[in-house]
Amino acid sequence: MMRFVTIPAVVLAGWLAVGPTLAQEAETPPEGGLEEGMSLLEKGMAMVLRGVLDEMEPAIGEMQRGIEEAGRDLAPAVDKLISLLDDIRNYDAPERLPNGDIIIRRRPDAPPPPVIEDTPETTEL
Repeated sequence: MMRFVTIPAVVLAGWLAVGPTLAQEAETPPEGGLEEGMSLLEKGMAMVLRGVLDEMEPAIGEMQRGIEEAGRDLAPAVDKLISLLDDIRNYDAPERLPNGDIIIRRRPDAPPPPVIEDTPETTEL
């Protein structure tokens, strides 16, 4: 219990000794002014960010091309899935079975599903 009392007392005593000196130093602005210091800080941060973006630009372009390609490949399958689902709120969250199958169960309180016309075409992923 004594430890908790002495630590704050030591910290308070140190602050009382150093605090006025720090307050006096803070009142006198550094050479060049605060505006100049902030301007230099902004320029430095802009240079750092520009350098990071320059290094990341090739990877970002490659990622964008990959996403566009995946979108083109998956579009038919997503269209088929959307045509099978009437309203996503009528279904529970997907469930993954131990064998890897994914089941999307219709909620018991959902209205009857719409009639699906049989079509011979299938969409392969």
